[in-house]
Amino acid sequence: MTTENNPRAILDWEHPTPPTDLIFDDGEPLESNRHRIAMNVLIRSLQQAWADRNDFFTGGNMFIYYSSAQVRNRDFRGPDLFVVLNVDGNNSRQGWVVWEENGRYPDVIVELMSPSTAKIDKTVKKDLYEQTFHTSDYFVYDPFDPTSLQGWHLDHNQQYQSLTPNECGWLWCQKLGLWLGTYEGIIDRETAIWLRFYDLAGNLVLLPEEAAAAQAQTAVTQAEIAVVREEAAAAQVARLAARLRELGENPDML
Repeated sequence: MTTENNPRAILDWEHPTPPTDLIFDDGEPLESNRHRIAMNVLIRSLQQAWADRNDFFTGGNMFIYYSSAQVRNRDFRGPDLFVVLNVDGNNSRQGWVVWEENGRYPDVIVELMSPSTAKIDKTVKKDLYEQTFHTSDYFVYDPFDPTSLQGWHLDHNQQYQSLTPNECGWLWCQKLGLWLGTYEGIIDRETAIWLRFYDLAGNLVLLPEEAAAAQAQTAVTQAEIAVVREEAAAAQVARLAARLRELGENPDML
């Protein structure tokens, strides 16, 4: 029976007396330091890429509350990365409470797997994000396993379809308009193959410190080019002066 035909059959997030005793920290740490870095890399690089926007919210390891039953059962759900589009990104949030966000669920979720969570991430959580959240794009990746990247996109039947990697092994995130792929490098003094965003042209989406370093290098290069041009111009002037002297002219008198 539909909501229209039965006014009592309202969605849970519209409950007139939603729970207020919410917990936003269960004290459980991330699987490892690499998982923490991997989560922050995705959050900070997306914020850097969209620094001029305030119409999105991205969080990591934050609880998502979506039903009264979930609260009663203390069934905590805290994706490692989630992105919600077309919302006020300036609002301060301890977690994502669906009934306080006009019923909005994450548009994109990434779970950073480990051997102990991989099965749940690819079954129980995948079903939840597909059937309850209707999250458009869902990805999983184990920071200790470069071959573990998988992703799904919600089709018109509201069912997840596996994403096919491109020639680089990257997966397209339609909602963000970005690729998700691996990148080997040192971040926060740890060498690993990280999950990173790439733009449509295949350029790495930089972290703030990477963007600052790139800008500094660009400034140095431009200064070096200016010096070379100045030296080249001076050399050309000297050659022309020498030629004039050969012709019996005094270049200083011209």
